[in-house]
Amino acid sequence: MKRKIPSSQLRSAAFSRTRADHSLELTHDYCELIAELIDEKGEARGTDIALRLGVANATVAKTMKRLAENGLVEQEPYRAIFLTADGWKIAEDGKRKHAIVENFLLALGISPKTANEDSEGIEHHVSEETLKAMARFLVKQK
Repeated sequence: MKRKIPSSQLRSAAFSRTRADHSLELTHDYCELIAELIDEKGEARGTDIALRLGVANATVAKTMKRLAENGLVEQEPYRAIFLTADGWKIAEDGKRKHAIVENFLLALGISPKTANEDSEGIEHHVSEETLKAMARFLVKQK
């Protein structure tokens, strides 16, 4: 017989996972944006990142330093920013999650604008189990 997990333990685990997801959101968003800029322009520059995110150049510089320390980007002063192999993995995974969530929301009848905006937040918190279920749902809809 399976032992039932108390709801307080389930909620605690959910809160812990959400806090962990929040701590990685910024890293993932930056990696995705850098990849997008490289795909569009052939390079990513701090000023382009700042403009897209609506933040100060100093904020981007601070974040780039942290991403470089974590082995996700490479950058020389006043030069373009490049993703490492690990940075590309994060960017591609985010793009994959975003596409599944956005297409799922569209299949539910959500407007394209809202589906895109909502999927940007959901992609950071959705589990692989839920993503697989969404993908299966989408396949059945075709």
